[in-house]
Amino acid sequence: MLYTFAKADYDSQTLARYFENFTEQDCLVLWQDGVLLPFKHQELFTQLAVPCYALENDIYARNLQEIAPHFVNCDENNKSKVRLISLQDFVVLTERYFPQVGL
Repeated sequence: MLYTFAKADYDSQTLARYFENFTEQDCLVLWQDGVLLPFKHQELFTQLAVPCYALENDIYARNLQEIAPHFVNCDENNKSKVRLISLQDFVVLTERYFPQVGL
């Protein structure tokens, strides 16, 4: 299943409940204000066991690329929990993971 988070106003308990339901067949994409979630809930994202991506357009729109150690480009060999992807990469993820849930 593909989970997408577009808002940043989740409390830790609610977000943790969503994360507890993730399985190894799932994927998480952060977009719009959802890209702020790793800043607000750093402890939850360090424990995340599924692939997590953030749309690079939304990172750059908020000028987070300079201050965000949480994010890394997919071509970098880093164990970051959140990887930057393009819109084209996002389309590929929607083809690979289904169904999709927008939160």
